[in-house]
Amino acid sequence: MDQREAGGRPRAGGLVELRVHGVSATGPAELLDQPHVRQVAGDHQGGFYRPRPGIHEGGEADGVTLEAYRWNNLPAGNAVRTLSMVILLPFMLINLAIWMRPAGPGGDSVIKALCRLLALTLTSMYVLSIVGVALDVIAWKCMSSPECLAGRNWLSWLGGRPAGLRLAALALVPMAAIGLVWAITARSALPLHVPRSADQPTAAPRLTAIGRWDNEPIVGRLRSIHVAVAFATLDLSLLGARAAQGSSTGTVALTTGTVLLLVTCAALLCTPPLSAATERRLDRLASLLRAIALGLTVLVWIHVLTSSASWPERNGLPGYNLTVVGFYIGQAVLLVALGAALFWHRNRRPDAAPSLGFGALAAAVGSISLALTFSAELVYRVSDILNRGAPTAQALITSPPRACMWAILGFSLAVLVTLAAVGVTSLASRPGRIRAASAIVARDFPNAPPDAAPRLRQVRRAIAHARFTERLVPLAVLYAVLAGIGMAAVAFGLVPTSPGELIQRYVGLPVSFVDFAIGAGSYLIAAIFIGLVVGGIFAYRTPGFRRYVGVLWDLGTFWPRAAHPFAPPCYAERAVPELTYRITYLVDSGNAVVLTGHSHGSVLLAATVLQLPARVTDRIALLTHGSPLRRLYARLFPAYVSDEVIREIAERVDWRWVNLWRDTDPIGGRVLPPQQANEVPAAAPGRPPVDRRLRDPYGVTAATGDIFPPPIRGHSPCEADRTFDEAVRDLGTRLRRPHSGPDG
Repeated sequence: MDQREAGGRPRAGGLVELRVHGVSATGPAELLDQPHVRQVAGDHQGGFYRPRPGIHEGGEADGVTLEAYRWNNLPAGNAVRTLSMVILLPFMLINLAIWMRPAGPGGDSVIKALCRLLALTLTSMYVLSIVGVALDVIAWKCMSSPECLAGRNWLSWLGGRPAGLRLAALALVPMAAIGLVWAITARSALPLHVPRSADQPTAAPRLTAIGRWDNEPIVGRLRSIHVAVAFATLDLSLLGARAAQGSSTGTVALTTGTVLLLVTCAALLCTPPLSAATERRLDRLASLLRAIALGLTVLVWIHVLTSSASWPERNGLPGYNLTVVGFYIGQAVLLVALGAALFWHRNRRPDAAPSLGFGALAAAVGSISLALTFSAELVYRVSDILNRGAPTAQALITSPPRACMWAILGFSLAVLVTLAAVGVTSLASRPGRIRAASAIVARDFPNAPPDAAPRLRQVRRAIAHARFTERLVPLAVLYAVLAGIGMAAVAFGLVPTSPGELIQRYVGLPVSFVDFAIGAGSYLIAAIFIGLVVGGIFAYRTPGFRRYVGVLWDLGTFWPRAAHPFAPPCYAERAVPELTYRITYLVDSGNAVVLTGHSHGSVLLAATVLQLPARVTDRIALLTHGSPLRRLYARLFPAYVSDEVIREIAERVDWRWVNLWRDTDPIGGRVLPPQQANEVPAAAPGRPPVDRRLRDPYGVTAATGDIFPPPIRGHSPCEADRTFDEAVRDLGTRLRRPHSGPDG
């Protein structure tokens, strides 16, 4: 008999506690608090574990069998994958935007179309950044300058060659870049044997949309469209340079075909049936567009390579700066349209937060701003490297496009002003947060001895820091506005004057100061990029660091690819069906199951509960701790997580739900709204309250036999808490009772 089958066979009539970890988990042994565990289902990326047979199973004497689901290897990976995720970060953020739209079906199709069009422009920006380096800076500027080629054998072999040959040779670089993102994002998140269903549309306005339908058709269509647009962007860049020789019949015909291809791809993205899994005609159309784009690219490449006419010598690839500025202006227009649509379809309830529903705009601006600055930094940095050692008079030969310098300057100012706003907000809100924290501490520790005063101050600071989370969403919206203004400044790239000279003329700042600001901004962007790479690697190798950095990856890759196909694959498309299958198997084997989820694990369980059939939900209970469901997800994703959806989850499990939360937790909180100002959480009539607050820490003085006071747990898991065990026993007792109906 297979060892995994023997260890995973549930004991009929028992109680199984299935634990699902959050972003900070280290392994199944720590999750189960057992030194020896074995895998009973799944694989090395995501699997179910139990203590080894013959070893005390953490509650077996009480009739409870422990089991853990480990999923943190699904979004994680090695250093190479981490680097790829950093490169794909703008694509991941724009993919988040389509899920962050406000609740209500009124503007659903318009907002989704705008998000997908913005995602399409990100693909073009990615190509244009490579074109700027390979074709503009290297092939056109550097290879036409003997001073730039001096001492660079890896470039001088093309020096003095016809411009058409140089462009055709260096055009292979953006082609390879397109193929790279095409390859690393082409894999599916699901194994082939995982069952899928195609009867749930992606527009379902609830958390049931996660992991329920077959998402591969829409991802395949989006991938074909984006690949077609990527090659079309490269084609237009080459044809723009070729047109500098004059408008030949071939150039006009290829340009017309490329423009028609771009328009068709954009129109197809706005088609509502794009998300339908059964529309196989769209699959064939998208594949046809991709094939046409590849064919056009071959023809354009040959057309440029075989050009025999002389090329005009200009400072910059003809049409490139205009194309870059035009794309940025187009993105600004789309962002304004998205902001208007979000404002028109916002939540108009008097008690709704002003920023609720505008997370989509913040995510969209953040993704475009990040892509813009990464692209500008790449072109700027390569230009700066090629300029090293060149005489001042020759430095202009490889100078970056003016649009890139404006982009760096705008991003730097947006970041600095946002950081200043964070500091002002922190200082302005600190007295109120301290007063609220002092009231909580006074209530929790009314009889604290005088020597506990330093520890009480630490607890107050922890609670005050945790309460700053609610102010992050408005600050993100502020950054979106500032970054949008900074993007609008890129339009000054059309002015034939450097940023320093233009600002000196109309603002009065010295040119040297502006140039210094641009250089410092460039290093700031480079530091951010390196920090993301290092942070991503440490997040996967250091569990404590992952608790803070890994949340970004886990949040971004939780949502399926519905806007950008080059975003990292969605792990929930595997985790949720896997949990659904395992829980159904345990219940059908005659067991009752208590589902316990920490942090993001509670979100996975919430999506799973909404997909389980009634015969299974009658035999399960839910225990969440450190859950961000209402505090973060309901704010960021109001169309998919709301008080109504959370209440439906409670009703599915017949209100057998306990949520543990701490005031010191900056991420988790209560899942149901309080009924009154005395913070008594709402619940069904006749039911115990769902939300149960934990005092943190247990005490402010050291216990007998110890010299240190109890630690401040914050967002740490609650499995070691006595209240956790009591909640499991309580839920197990309620599960063993006969089903009592909705009124108890």
